[in-house]
Amino acid sequence: MKVAAIQMVSAIAREANLVRAHALLGQAARDGAELAVLPEYFCMMGARDTDKLGLRETAGAGTVQGFLADAAREFGLWIVGGTLPIESDDADHVFNSSLAFSPEGKCVARYDKIHLFFFDNGTERYDERRVITPGAQPVVFELPSRDGHAWRVGMSVCYDLRFPELYRALAGQGADLLLVPSAFTRTTGAAHWEVLLRARAIENLAWVVAPAQGGTHENGRQTWGQSLVIDPWGTVVAQQAAEEGVVLFDLDARQVERTRAQLPALSHRVLA
Repeated sequence: MKVAAIQMVSAIAREANLVRAHALLGQAARDGAELAVLPEYFCMMGARDTDKLGLRETAGAGTVQGFLADAAREFGLWIVGGTLPIESDDADHVFNSSLAFSPEGKCVARYDKIHLFFFDNGTERYDERRVITPGAQPVVFELPSRDGHAWRVGMSVCYDLRFPELYRALAGQGADLLLVPSAFTRTTGAAHWEVLLRARAIENLAWVVAPAQGGTHENGRQTWGQSLVIDPWGTVVAQQAAEEGVVLFDLDARQVERTRAQLPALSHRVLA
């Protein structure tokens, strides 16, 4: 199954971001992708954290959800829509939600980001807890590819990457493909991004697809980029360093089977 990890440098205006996402999804489809994954915050990189509150959508309805459903139908793609703000029970907070759409335009899965980013080095400070409500449930969905394989796709977002127990839970639900749409900062990404992604692939003997934000944004934020595809042995097989683009690779489900047969570490676990 050919996948596309879409890298963006999202702006403040939602409409401008949807135009760019549409063009990149079209490129992915023309290049033969079956699954295209957009980065975290693909639809907005606001001037302030609270901008997310103004663009929140009700689950099942809204501009961004409509865009994703329409694009999936138009291009005949499975699309995982990075993240977008979905309303919560708290008027001052939203969920940071990743939604999966089938080529028929149906939303088949929703994952609410569980682990919320906090970083303060005295120069940069980020605190997602100010406006985001954490999710609580790991999510895996089934994707039947054209070659007849039923992929078990584990969903995660950005800062989740630092919590290996989430990915172990996804593997426990049969995941052989792990998605990590992200917006790593330049500071944390330069130090940790690739090594964390490779570790999650190695630990779980699974493919990892990690689309990222990558560049200097209109709001001044700098994101690391380096959108990656990593095989079950932990080898980086495709990547793009910076700026927008489409990272393509043809995933082989048999590689998961071979790697897990040669090194059956998942069956050797002792501790829960």
